[in-house]
Amino acid sequence: MPPDAAPGVLLVHGLWMRSIAMRWLATRLRSQGFAPTTFGYYSLLQDTDAVVARLAGVLAAHPGLHVVAHSLGGLLTLRAVERLGDAAIGRIVCLGSPLAGSGAAAAIAARIPAGAQLVGHNRALLQAGIGRIPDGIEAGMVAGCVPHGLGGLVARFDGPHDGTVSVAETRVPGLADHVVVRASHSGLLFSDEVVRQVAGFLRGDGFEHAVEPPAV
Repeated sequence: MPPDAAPGVLLVHGLWMRSIAMRWLATRLRSQGFAPTTFGYYSLLQDTDAVVARLAGVLAAHPGLHVVAHSLGGLLTLRAVERLGDAAIGRIVCLGSPLAGSGAAAAIAARIPAGAQLVGHNRALLQAGIGRIPDGIEAGMVAGCVPHGLGGLVARFDGPHDGTVSVAETRVPGLADHVVVRASHSGLLFSDEVVRQVAGFLRGDGFEHAVEPPAV
């Protein structure tokens, strides 16, 4: 890549979404000097191994590519990175990803009729999480604390959450940085504050940590 080329960023959507959900974020990151592209998959119909294998192939073909991944997309991205080993990976920003496991996914599968089908073939990954960030990977987390979402109706969250994922579920060992912003789970994809935080992290400056404490 030429030195003056815009840094590439792969955008990976989450559960119940398609790649078009990342369009607003792509536009805003382009205005920040990045070159975003999207990675699409069928979050309910495709199993984890199939998506991870294809995502790993994209990352292997584009050394140094950054990733911004929402929710389930963050889990899939980090599973793909584990598969690649020492391959050159850019920085990764997860948006509201339940890296420590999703209580909402477990509650939906257990308490709602046909709940397992609503969670889809990535249910095991969502419920278990990833444990820790792979060694050598610079990954940051932007978590939300506005409690609007389906998960809040079925899960019993302790502490702040974004309506689908609790802030505690976004923390695992190995994260390079973690910040909480005032956004709901889906609102993370439409927040100027999130764009500012993501752009700073991808440039190597880390997150700007808010002065205000997160809302409970």
